Amino acid sequence: MERISLKLKQASAVLGVPPKDLQNLVQLGVIRAAQRDNVCWFDTNLLLQAKVAFYLKEALGSSSDLLARFTEALAQDLGKLEIKDIRDISLRSRPLNGTDAVEIRIPIRSLAQELKSGLPLALAYGDLPKGRKRAGWKTEFLRNLQKVSADLGDVSEEQILRAVRKDRSGRKKPPEISIVARTKKKTA
Repeated sequence: MERISLKLKQASAVLGVPPKDLQNLVQLGVIRAAQRDNVCWFDTNLLLQAKVAFYLKEALGSSSDLLARFTEALAQDLGKLEIKDIRDISLRSRPLNGTDAVEIRIPIRSLAQELKSGLPLALAYGDLPKGRKRAGWKTEFLRNLQKVSADLGDVSEEQILRAVRKDRSGRKKPPEISIVARTKKKTA
């Protein structure tokens, strides 16, 4: 992927997550964004680390401490890897008593491709200083509201509330967990 440098709002648009969620990852130490003049800057490696962290969080519901440890391990090797040559990576975590490790397979190439396809969104997201509005934002907002109300037509408030609840409940579903049994290959 090409080398880029994005601010928080632009990076969140590329990742497809709210800026607050990305900011939380930075504040909790899950990812370590470079800071210049109190502004977080994200490069391609950091975006990929964030993508993996969100992927793990969505798939496993992991705690921020665990996510931070996983992304730290990933960050150490990410600079050495050629993403185009790798389909997936395995993350292993071994308990202190030295028993078998838990292994998680992450589809790193497909996550990198999702990031690459989302990069044009960074240009659409202007990163304005806090508290400042774009010129003409009110008329644009009202025009968009009028379009939405025309599209809705004769939809009741109850139907809207049901649709919102359904969408929110769909987001809160627990991750899918499956078991794949691996057997030893027989040798002659």
